[in-house]
Amino acid sequence: MKVSKMGCLPVLMCALQSILFAQQQQHKVLFVIADGIPADVIESAHKPAIDSIIQAGTYIHSFTGGIANTYSQMPTISAPGYNNLLTGTWAYKHNVFTNGIQNPNYHYIHILRLLKEQNPQNNVAVFSSWLDNRTKLLGDGLPQAGNFKADIHFDGYELDTLRFPHDVAHQYMHLIDKTVVAKADSVIRSSGPDASWIYLEYTDDMGHMHGTSSDAYQQAVTYLDQQMDSIWRAIQYREQHFNENWLLIITTDHGRDAQTGRNHGGQSERERTTWIVMNTKDLNEYAQKDTPAVVDIFPTIARFMQVPIPTKFQYELDGVPMLGPVSAAHPSVTMQNDSLKIHWQSFSAHEPVKIYYSSTNSFKTGGVDTYQLAGTVTNQQQHFAIPLPSNHGNFYKVVIEGLHNTVNAWYFPETAKLAE
Repeated sequence: MKVSKMGCLPVLMCALQSILFAQQQQHKVLFVIADGIPADVIESAHKPAIDSIIQAGTYIHSFTGGIANTYSQMPTISAPGYNNLLTGTWAYKHNVFTNGIQNPNYHYIHILRLLKEQNPQNNVAVFSSWLDNRTKLLGDGLPQAGNFKADIHFDGYELDTLRFPHDVAHQYMHLIDKTVVAKADSVIRSSGPDASWIYLEYTDDMGHMHGTSSDAYQQAVTYLDQQMDSIWRAIQYREQHFNENWLLIITTDHGRDAQTGRNHGGQSERERTTWIVMNTKDLNEYAQKDTPAVVDIFPTIARFMQVPIPTKFQYELDGVPMLGPVSAAHPSVTMQNDSLKIHWQSFSAHEPVKIYYSSTNSFKTGGVDTYQLAGTVTNQQQHFAIPLPSNHGNFYKVVIEGLHNTVNAWYFPETAKLAE
């Protein structure tokens, strides 16, 4: 419903109608993964369209690859990187460690499935140059993935060798990316899906073939910028002509090696360092002062879309929302003298937080973990100890539950070895 803001008397009526107008806005989200672009490249590139989005919103240094030197550390490669974003967890949970995507753990649900399950009226769309993103990572149509179905999808073009003959120079991937963006542009303008994922591959191909300092790679980034100009204009069109509020997120799945820029997969700083562009300046203290991770995008989208995350999933998320209030981040747990020593960083000092723990990991196989409440403390304390019996087990999941978000950490003997 459109509310006229003209001719309102008294002034109070105008204010009330403006509030009503804002409250009735539909929230929409679109996230883009542009494959394999290091932060230093995107920062130095000529990219007028992306810069205009940054000017309207923000640019964030972020990271992938798990928490370095811990049980969550994982390869900095493509499919695992996509699934970090999609599930809000690292690979030790979602179980995608290679591009083969052999056995994803669909119990860690992806963001599009969450949005559909919490609000079945939501329409979700996938625009991708790689079919496996929908069929394997999202588990489209699979019972084990909750029978999730994308309402709209344009993908699988890499298999169409008649329309896109596979040339040695990989220009066919540029043509595929152009097609993916054209479909997304058209669908966004015509129907405005509630949540959309765009995946583009050409930049990664040029990186592998020529390295990040090559003209071919720089041209690939220029193509990406032109494509984002199209998407940004489509979103602006929706906001201008419909009562919609869009969150646009553009990111990458990994960086590249520092020597040649052709490779990735390791734990070097350039391979781990990524970036996030968003069309909003309303970031919380955590996002402004910390270095967010790709897993933070899941809870950020859920919060923007005003979709609750069920408790059992909150207890497993490795991400922290970048919008709205935050209670805690950076949880850790160690074992000392038969006690679990828990630490976290507080972002809301005087609120109470609850500390839970469980010695099972039934969630991994679709079961339910039984958590015990160990205590309630003031958030500013930022540490807590849970004494255990001398015959305690070797595995514990610890949850720190605040008023605004929940974080978790695991302990098992391997964590102690990694910390040495």
